Order: sequence, then C-alpha cells, then structure tokens
Amino acid sequence: MSFLLQERLRHMLVLLTLLHRTGSFYVPGVAPINFHRNDPVEIKAVKLTSSRTQLPYEYYSLPFCHPTKITYKAENLGEVLRGDRIVNTPFQVSMNVEKKCEVLCNLPNKAVTLTVEQSKLMAERIREDYYVHLIADNLPVATRLEFYSNREEEEKKKEKDVQFEHGYRLGFMDGNKFYLHNHLSFILYYHREDVEENQEPTYRVVRFEVIPQSIKLEDLKADEKSMCTLPEATGSAPQEIDPSKENLLLFTYSVHWEESDIKWASRWDTYLTMSDVQIHWFSIINSVVVVFFLSGILSMIIIRTLRKDIANYNKEDDIEDTMEESGWKLVHGDVFRPPQYPMILSSLLGSGIQLFCMILIVIFVAMLGMLSPSSRGALMTTACFLFMFMGVFGGFFAGRLYRTLKGHRWKKGAFCTATLYPGVVFGICFVLNCFIWGKHSSGAVPFPTMVALLCMWFGISLPLVYLGYYFGFRKQPYDNPVRTNQIPRQIPEQRWYMNKFVGILMAGILPFGAMFIELFFIFSAIWENQFYYLFGFLFLVFIILVVSCSQISIVMVYFQLCAEDYRWWWRTFLVSGGSAFYVLIYAIFYFVNKLDIVEFIPSLLYFGYTALMVLSFWLLTGTIGFYAAYMFVRKIYAAVKID
Repeated sequence: MSFLLQERLRHMLVLLTLLHRTGSFYVPGVAPINFHRNDPVEIKAVKLTSSRTQLPYEYYSLPFCHPTKITYKAENLGEVLRGDRIVNTPFQVSMNVEKKCEVLCNLPNKAVTLTVEQSKLMAERIREDYYVHLIADNLPVATRLEFYSNREEEEKKKEKDVQFEHGYRLGFMDGNKFYLHNHLSFILYYHREDVEENQEPTYRVVRFEVIPQSIKLEDLKADEKSMCTLPEATGSAPQEIDPSKENLLLFTYSVHWEESDIKWASRWDTYLTMSDVQIHWFSIINSVVVVFFLSGILSMIIIRTLRKDIANYNKEDDIEDTMEESGWKLVHGDVFRPPQYPMILSSLLGSGIQLFCMILIVIFVAMLGMLSPSSRGALMTTACFLFMFMGVFGGFFAGRLYRTLKGHRWKKGAFCTATLYPGVVFGICFVLNCFIWGKHSSGAVPFPTMVALLCMWFGISLPLVYLGYYFGFRKQPYDNPVRTNQIPRQIPEQRWYMNKFVGILMAGILPFGAMFIELFFIFSAIWENQFYYLFGFLFLVFIILVVSCSQISIVMVYFQLCAEDYRWWWRTFLVSGGSAFYVLIYAIFYFVNKLDIVEFIPSLLYFGYTALMVLSFWLLTGTIGFYAAYMFVRKIYAAVKID
C-alpha cells in the first residue's frame, strides 16, 4: 500500500515539474537581430509608470531631451490598452562601443533649462514614485538590486542575492527635496554568435541594465566635444529640482558593453525568474489536497447517500413507506420548472461559456509559450479577439438552454446574450476612461481604438452570437427525465443555513482557497508592473478551480433539493460564483495592505477594474457550477422510478 502511494506521489511530482518547466519556457515572439561592431542599437522609450497612481504617461510628457524627429511605433491593440507609447530617443548607442560620459542634448555643453511649470511637473512625478521604461532591441531596461538574504553569517560575506526592478526610478526624495536621475549608465550585455573564420563576428543583445545617478550641473564637467567627466562617487552632490523656480541641468549618459554566456533564446529569463517559485509549489500541493479532500467528502457522502436514496425510492414493497417519503424525490414534479427571467439567466450563462472558452484557450496557448512577453500586448490582443470569436459557442449554449426553459423570443434572447455582459464591461471602462482622459494619461484608450472595439463588438461578436443562438435554439432542448406538474408545490420553511448568502460564503471558500496564492501573483503583475509568466502553474490552478467549483455546486444543489426547495436554477448560478465574493474581499485587503494608493482617481481605477474582474470571475465560476449541477440533477432523477 505504502509503495503504491509513493509511486503515485512520484508521478505527481514529475507532472508538476514538467508543468513548471512549461511555465518558464517560451517561443520568442520576434526573430533575433544580429549586430556587427559599430552598428546602431536603438534605445526606445515605452512609458512612465507608477504603482501609486496606476496612471501611465508617455515618455515625452516630461521635459526629457528630444531627438530631431519624434517617431512613434505602430502599436497593437494590447499595447494601446496597456498604455504603451513606444517612441525613439536621442541616445546614440553602437554595438560594442564604449562611451565614458556624453551630453544628451543642447550640444555641445549647454545646460537644459526647466521652466517653473516643467520643474513642478517633474517634482510631482518624482513624488508619485514614477519609473521610466526604456527598451533596447525589444528588451526592457532593468535596475539591478543587490541585497543579502537571511543566510548564515559566513555565506553572507561570499555572495549577495540579485533581483531586478523593471525600469529605473525617475528620481528620489530626501526630506522635502526632489532629486532627478539625470545621468544614466547603460550596461548592455551581448552574446557573440558562432560564425565562420573569414566572417565578421556578429553579436546579439541579451541584457539591458541601467544605473541611474543624480549629479549636479557643476559636477558634470562638459567640454566642447559634448563629452563630460563623471565626479568621484563620494564627492558629488545630487541634481535637485526646485519646483518653485527654474532649474538648470545636464542630461548625460554612458554606455558599457559586457560579453555574456546567456543565449538569445534565454535572454528573458532575468525578467521572468521569480524568486518565490517555492510558494507556487506549496500553492499547487495545497490546492490538490483541497480538491482530493473535497472529492473524498463528495464521493463518500453524496454517492453513498444517493445509492441509498435511489434504492429506497425504487422499492415498491411497502406502500406506507412510500407515503411518508421525504427528500429530493418529493420535488420531482417541480425540479425542472423554468425559473423567473429565463432570458437573463441563459444570457449570463452564454457569456460565462464565452469567458470560459476564452480563458482556457489563452492560458493553454500561453502555457505552450506562444504568447511571449517579447511580443508586447499579445496576451491582451489575443484575449480580446478570442472573446469576440467565442461568441458563437456562448450563443449556442444560451440558445439551447433558453429553449429548454420554454423561451420563445430567440432574437431578443440572442441580443441580450451579445450585449448584457459586454455592455456592462464597456460602460464601466468608458466611465473610467473619461477620468483617465482628464489626467492626460497614455492609459486612456484613444477614440479611434474605442470605435474599433465597438466595430469588433457589433461586427464580429454580435453576428457570431446570433449565429450560435440560432443553431442552439433550433437544436433539440436538453432532455429532462421527469415531467413538470401543472401546479407548483409549496416549499417548506427553510433552515437558516439554507439562506443564499450563507450558501455563497460556504461554497466560495474552497475554490478560493485553492487559488488565492496564484491570485496574489496575478495582482502583483497587474498593479505593480511585474511580469507574470508562470502559465504552467496557472493552467493547473484553473483545472483545480473548475473541478472544485463543480463539486461544491453539486453538494449545494443536493442539500437544497433534500430540503424540498426546487428553485435551484438561479440559486446554483449565484452560489457557485461565491468565490468571486472572496476575490472582492481579497482585492480590498490587497489595496489596503500592499498598495500605496491615496488619491481619488487611482482608487477609482483600482476598484472599477476590480469590479470587472469580480463580475467576470462570478460569471465564469457560476457557469461552471451551474452546468455541473444541471448534469447532476438530470442524472439523479433519471435513476429513480417515477410513477
């Protein structure tokens, strides 16, 4: 017995290891660029971000040095929605060519003057803790952070732990004074490619680091050739930005190249390596234990009880016993009675199916490594298009269920399915977008993009939902095993624990417990500008979520029918989505404890987008639970003999 258990555990660990490896592997989204010595390596700016305000700004919203001609890169839908505005910069970097210190603009050595308005804006952005994001050869810049971990004292002396921060800080505060990082020391790592003997060596950029420094104008000794001399680290004063007056400063940079063993295909590992993979292991094992525990309870209680129930109900020997029967068989004449508002229920379930298909495909494709972070915005673009195209499945399931619930107005039902959930999402996003527009942030979706999204909604999603709904409505309705009585049965008074809200609290805790650690990493990726790329783990967690939602939904509907309450359609949908309530509570906890947001508009954005996430999660888990419960109810009533 113990040998068998060891074997099973070994197989499970092998599977988890394979999935973990899948989580860190990716197919690069762009072809590698080979550089020769002296070839220009273009440095572009992406945006400015802050986890305190959640409002991204484009690079030239601040008075940085401009190139002779500003050209913006054409962005995909995902990049626009993320607030990326990729633009060229005046940094002159050549492959494998060192630069000690060079003035960036107002050549050769004239200081840049920041007006009072510009100084105020710069100081405000420093106070709001903004980071600048640059890219070289599509690789984002990172700031190296070195620190000692909690190891033994002897080990401490030997090595430091290295982590990377995305982008670099615009500046820093000391007391009430603001200091700007006006000198950037770029450290670029290259990998020398293998070439034939006679050929010129080729290089590929594999890492892009920066050391930002604040150096006062007087300490940066610039000459007529635009070259400058960096002061000694101990003797230099930082460049202060006084928001009450004009400020004179120099923007300078230096470039240092280092050879690296990292191959081009592994160059993103620095950004994607997570220091706490251990937590993911605990999370997965915890989730698996929860699901096995739940499965055990389910199989023991439900299946044993059901077999006993069915055996008793199918005995026809004792008429007196039959007269006094109680439990779920009593409501057989009402259990398939159509609920109130069948059109809205089927529409919401249709949207839930649409979301389920979209999320499943996106996570699976990302797990296979096809949505690499090097293709910026690919994940969001794919999700948007998939949601549109999955309308055909949403429409089909909604149409078939609507017909089963004795609905007749299929055109109105299809329109409701295509517009109810997307309409709520679009409405909330539009209101939030108006606030972001007011702040002149690059996170605001431009008007043409909004029109394009509306065209996708009404030009792709709506016709596909209608098409699916038409075929679903024409198809044979779901076969219910028992007939519905003419007169509804009276429902006995229910105990306190059969209350809807108590049901939501009870049903939500297990699915939420199985996934909350992964939720922490997803929140960090969304709100703290981290990269999330452990889709192998996420896929496992998603499967566990589906299983646990289905099981808890079956348990809840069984208890409800045993209490002779046959109004299970809406209740199952609401109760199965109970984990969304816990996601909302967790989001509030995360806001209070983890984020440093104090202003009104960032708080509004956080709770607006959180409301959308909670709504979508409720639809997803509610739909999973509903279909599991519906299959269960049809199965048990098909197994008993009804006169």
